[in-house]
Amino acid sequence: MTLPLFDLSASADAGRDIDAGLSTYGFLQLANIGIASSELEEVFHASQALFKGPAAVKQQCAYRSAAENFGYQGLLEENLDPMAPADLKETFTMRNIVADPPPPERWPSDRFRETMCDFYAHALACAREIQRRMAGTLELPEDYFTRLHSGQNVTLRLLYYPANAAPYPLGDPDPAQMGAGAHTDYGFMTLLFQNGVGGLQVIDKSGAWIDVPPRTDAVVVNTGDMLERWTNGKYKSTMHRVIAKTGHRDRLSIAMFIDPDTDALIEALPSCVSSDNPARFAPISAGAHLQARLEASHQGRFTR
Repeated sequence: MTLPLFDLSASADAGRDIDAGLSTYGFLQLANIGIASSELEEVFHASQALFKGPAAVKQQCAYRSAAENFGYQGLLEENLDPMAPADLKETFTMRNIVADPPPPERWPSDRFRETMCDFYAHALACAREIQRRMAGTLELPEDYFTRLHSGQNVTLRLLYYPANAAPYPLGDPDPAQMGAGAHTDYGFMTLLFQNGVGGLQVIDKSGAWIDVPPRTDAVVVNTGDMLERWTNGKYKSTMHRVIAKTGHRDRLSIAMFIDPDTDALIEALPSCVSSDNPARFAPISAGAHLQARLEASHQGRFTR
């Protein structure tokens, strides 16, 4: 399986292209969404400096709770697949940091905060353009999705998968351990930026795991659970994972989770319901779904 690649800036039918990719795979790749390579390089540089930096700085910014959804988590502190061993990755999570940023002492540095807030704002603007294209294809007003995504639950996440030369806290990795366990994303959609090191796998219709080779010239876009519910199953929230890192190159990625505001009601859209395809999912509030999924992935580790 090869993920389709579309150029957002060059296609007059970008909405249809996105519709085709998400309907078929739940995943696609988009080039030219509006973020310069130099900006991505700066974020990757800041990410690498954090994860390779002093443990004391990372612990100063330690993750506290799913409700806050901000801060540093170390190896084995998250189970994206709650039934599997804990994930072999480190993360730094930042929810709603433009409108409601944590105090300065919760950040590694002022420069890091400025870099991440700038990128967050820029990536959210790009995501809203994608949402406007999608709304038109789904026979909705252009602002239907954007007005339900103020940023309240929109989350930027830096991810670091250390190479197998790195010392794991429990010795050699369990063969069943993943860099990120098999899961679907929780919200509307995800934008994933990669730094040239592979590991992402997507499950295909036959149940086989397919590698997604990283591209530095495109962002991976995938459907989350709530968009699948909104579209009554038309757009697939596809299972994916990141395999445990092998070789001697670390893997870095940047995920932007475009998740609806807490009070947003998620129910099947009229254009996605028919007599042959009645509504498959009960209506649900975005906040209830997000908190339940986050807490399950943490398995009671963060209770402060």
